[in-house]
Amino acid sequence: MASVCFYFQVHQPWRVKRFRIFDIGHGGRYFDDHSKTNLNNEKIFRKVAEKSYLPANEVMLSLLTTHPEFRISYSLSGVLMEQMESFGPDVLDSFQRLVDTGRAELLSETYYHSLSFLYSREEFAEQVKLHRDKVRSLFGVTPKVFRNTELIFNNDLAQAVAELGYSAVLAEGADHVLGWRSPNFLYTPKGAGGIKLLLKNYKLSDDIAFRFGERSWKEFPLTAPKFAQWVNAINGNGNVVNLFMDYETFGEHQWEDTGIFKFMESLPREILKHPDNDFVTVSEAAERYAPVAELDIPHYVSWADTERDLSAWLSNEIQHDAISKLYALEGEVKGSGNRRLVEDWRRLTTSDHFYYMCTKWWNDGDVHKYFNPYESPYDAFISYMNVLEDLKLRLAAK
Repeated sequence: MASVCFYFQVHQPWRVKRFRIFDIGHGGRYFDDHSKTNLNNEKIFRKVAEKSYLPANEVMLSLLTTHPEFRISYSLSGVLMEQMESFGPDVLDSFQRLVDTGRAELLSETYYHSLSFLYSREEFAEQVKLHRDKVRSLFGVTPKVFRNTELIFNNDLAQAVAELGYSAVLAEGADHVLGWRSPNFLYTPKGAGGIKLLLKNYKLSDDIAFRFGERSWKEFPLTAPKFAQWVNAINGNGNVVNLFMDYETFGEHQWEDTGIFKFMESLPREILKHPDNDFVTVSEAAERYAPVAELDIPHYVSWADTERDLSAWLSNEIQHDAISKLYALEGEVKGSGNRRLVEDWRRLTTSDHFYYMCTKWWNDGDVHKYFNPYESPYDAFISYMNVLEDLKLRLAAK
């Protein structure tokens, strides 16, 4: 049996506008840029929605209708859900229709797609609750499975998630974590009780997410029958093929003219031609399959970049400086009792802000530049730090 588990991350941050030093003391609106710059959050959301979310959801709904065996799972960040309410009620409706089928599962995460687990366990737990409540209010379901921001994971996170009552958690199936083991089985995280661990099959996932339209790739063009053959080969060598990726893979990372939508439309039919194949949601995989071993992951792993660690967000001095100054304000911000201050501070915890400050190049440089709306990492840092200075002045005035 080879069960295919599709999981998609769906997220857009509230990007910080170009906040100049002259704006300090006169700000209070950090995320609204209605000029012609590329920092207009509404414009970015609608662009991605038209190219990716809406056509992808149409394909997925058609697949769920055509193939009763088909299953998918999503995590929608809280800030993404806010933008759907503000800028895209049509997008929200399309996700609601998917969930209403009963075969599209929603997962839990931190509301603000943050790195809070690394800096404040209290804030982490609060954001998880906020996210769970938001999912309930918009979709009428309660998530059973947790995925941390960008699949950041270690033993401690697994234990914290287990204590919050989740049945399973997702992580990257990195080679340095697995060693000789396969990502196509479930595992138990060390010290985390009965929670189950599902690991991304990064090779097959990245064939779709990153290599699909790459003409220099030896497997180009990737067709649904070819990919189904790779899945079929796992029968007898694994229980579940975890295909985890950004939802923007469809239409944004891989443009429509690459054939990515047609590929997805054909894939379930090709996979289901093998009698031992089926599809599962994340929670269904956790319920169906028993862990084969315990995995000890003491150091943080993520699905970002070639290192699959925290370096996408925390590899240079400006990133560390920005995030340490942000979390130093937590107690004072929450103690202010000012809901708008707390909301602004929490929006600043979103991991993308620190991703935009990354100065890594080489293999990962193009990835970091692709969705970076700033001219340089230093421009992102300057705007962010100016916002923090303005936030401190607002706190002092309370």
